[in-house]
Amino acid sequence: MAIRYERVADHVVTITIDRPEVRNALDLPHFQALADAWRRFRDDGDAWVAVLTGVGRSFMAGGDLKAYIPLMTSGQDTTELQRAGTEAVLRGFPLYKPVIAAVNGPCVAGGMELLGATDIRIATPHATFGLMEAKRGLFAGGGSTVRLPRQMPYPAAMEFLLTAEALPAARALELGLLNEIVDEDVLQDRALEWAHRITANAPLAVQATKESVVRAFGGGLEDAYATETEISHRIFATEDAAEGPCAFAEKRPPVWRGR
Repeated sequence: MAIRYERVADHVVTITIDRPEVRNALDLPHFQALADAWRRFRDDGDAWVAVLTGVGRSFMAGGDLKAYIPLMTSGQDTTELQRAGTEAVLRGFPLYKPVIAAVNGPCVAGGMELLGATDIRIATPHATFGLMEAKRGLFAGGGSTVRLPRQMPYPAAMEFLLTAEALPAARALELGLLNEIVDEDVLQDRALEWAHRITANAPLAVQATKESVVRAFGGGLEDAYATETEISHRIFATEDAAEGPCAFAEKRPPVWRGR
């Protein structure tokens, strides 16, 4: 299976794109498989954090130019193609569990769209980032025109979107697109370190925090505050909310139940 879902540590899974022969580009079956992997992660109560990466020296090159893109531009009914593609890059697919991107090489087109759906982003020095659709008369419709201006300063996002040029990792870090750059031989270990830092916290509280942030993007300030209050009431009623202060008072590590 070219989309691998593996449990690698307590509460941590990896989702690996394994099509190095096409720079980890995806055709329709593999977009569907990636969407299925996200559903599996979302529905797995024991999986709290996912690490997303690619095999070889490419993270993800988007849609397969020999299979997926010709179908998208054929004039045929592309409803199923679009559904699979957008779900695979988590556009319109609510996922409140944290996702860490371990970017091991070029991250372009659909790969860049997918990166915008992740929460922590680590890259190797040779990684590059780009949405070059405009250079080919296409449109980046997987979420980036919506996500990037919310995740980066507006001028930085527009530089990235309008020039349609690939950026080196150092520039991507400078623009706020990445958390850090690490050597290739420690990329996976570093991603797991980030994952363990997150899984040390209460899973429901972590997911609620991401949910509040993501849902706040879609409305005004008062709506965002109302969402925050709703989520706060939900979390304060959990067993973990009682366990955390109790463990602190008893000077012991908390035991999170996820309920």
